[in-house]
Amino acid sequence: MQTGLLHLHNLLRWVILVLLVLSVVKSYTGWKHGRAFSDGDRKTWLFTMIASHITLLLGLYQWFAGRFGLLTHERPEGVSMMKSAFYRFYQMEHPVTMIVAILLITLGYGTAKKPLSDADKYKKAFRLFLTALILILIRVPWPFLQDVGRPLFPGM
Repeated sequence: MQTGLLHLHNLLRWVILVLLVLSVVKSYTGWKHGRAFSDGDRKTWLFTMIASHITLLLGLYQWFAGRFGLLTHERPEGVSMMKSAFYRFYQMEHPVTMIVAILLITLGYGTAKKPLSDADKYKKAFRLFLTALILILIRVPWPFLQDVGRPLFPGM
């Protein structure tokens, strides 16, 4: 079960990245071309938020009760979380950064419901989604990261 949840969490990163890039592009083009805010934009932002929240729930489970979870794994004697790149990344940097990114995605979707002008909705959403995308790209455990890298596709 642990491996399956980890693979699902890993696979959902691609769903979030695709939806988030789509949300960034839609909000940027809407802002720059002066488009009217559409129901399709709101749904894209909603699906982005839903995918990120599902991934957050899986990640929180991994963070607390997963293979290297805070409640289920005891660090080896003499290993400090902040001095170990592996533990610092998976128990501090990755979870905190992703929680902030998902908060920004949620705020970006929230602009769709606010009584703002269409240009302001797109502008605010663009800034929030772009910041979230940058944060996610910085703290995903890419395969080229030493000590913390994961494969691009789970199980491969």
